[in-house]
Amino acid sequence: MSTPIKVMIADDQMMVRQGFTVLLNAQPDIEVVGQAVDGADAVAKVAELAPDVVLMDIRMPGMGGIEATSVITRVPDAAVKVLVLTTFDLDEYVYEALRAGASGFLLKDASADQLAEAVRVVAAGEALLSPNITKRLITEFSRLGAPRAPSRARIDVLTERETEVLSLIAQGLSNAEISEHLVLAEQTVKTHVSRILVKLGLRDRTQAAVFAYESGLIRPTGY
Repeated sequence: MSTPIKVMIADDQMMVRQGFTVLLNAQPDIEVVGQAVDGADAVAKVAELAPDVVLMDIRMPGMGGIEATSVITRVPDAAVKVLVLTTFDLDEYVYEALRAGASGFLLKDASADQLAEAVRVVAAGEALLSPNITKRLITEFSRLGAPRAPSRARIDVLTERETEVLSLIAQGLSNAEISEHLVLAEQTVKTHVSRILVKLGLRDRTQAAVFAYESGLIRPTGY
């Protein structure tokens, strides 16, 4: 039997922490290893418990979820993924949290199945960006006046195929969907994704998506 995915829940509401703990511990492949009451507590507990995934509330007293996410994901060689919990899919902090290193977003009213699947997706290194979140990102980048010139030059290190794959990642496509779109073997797509992350110095697909928007590879036209 494979090792269960270790999850930590950071939320200042006890009922949320306990509710998610019960739901996730009911899954055979997931284990909740700890809870945190705020961002500072989350940072300390991550160092102690080394979870695979942190469910992080954005709004908490003291150190909030965005700052905590930034601290956690910037530890060298950190393997932990952060899945941000939000009440609204168009939360004003979506963009900030993704730039801080979050791997995706999950609404707090998600079903047990959606919650468990989100943990599995993020633990596997995939981005969790719903169409609404992706649209919000594009709108936000447009408002902020993207692209940002310094990032644009870095795209030159990618091959034409890698650039194509990156643009599809930024549009929210999975490896399987990219495979179908480009008529490539899924393993070939995975190889391209890995090379993109290494060449650009990015830690996961979500950072790749943010990079694609900031560099101007993906334009906010049509939104």
